[in-house]
Amino acid sequence: MSPTILRARYTETTPSETFPAPSNNNVSWHTLISAPQTDTTDLSAGIAICPPQTGRLCPHRHDQAEIYHILEGEGDMTVDGVTTKVQAGCTVFIPRNAEHGIVNTGDEVLRWFYVFAVGSFGEIVYRFSGEAGGKAKL
Repeated sequence: MSPTILRARYTETTPSETFPAPSNNNVSWHTLISAPQTDTTDLSAGIAICPPQTGRLCPHRHDQAEIYHILEGEGDMTVDGVTTKVQAGCTVFIPRNAEHGIVNTGDEVLRWFYVFAVGSFGEIVYRFSGEAGGKAKL
């Protein structure tokens, strides 16, 4: 293993990723750490972005636990039916297979850092409520 250092403007100079259409989600993200793009076998991480007022990541589940750390903005985070207001500085632990989603309720971009305990983001299978599920478009 070797260290990975991404420069400060990485998310400004790389294209964002989205879920395949059709999708009720209005969220994009930048994968920061994930095999095979980076030398990792243990973690994957990135930054998600929801636009003001219409941004949302619909309720879903996946087999892996996840952590969100809110970097900017505010929203409503729902985990297993319990909705909590979140804002910059909040950290959320999401247990494996817990249904969760987030909605931007503010006038600013909602941005969060997320981490999974798997080496490749491609291993995460999102199972959206009411859908058969699928992988994120990478």
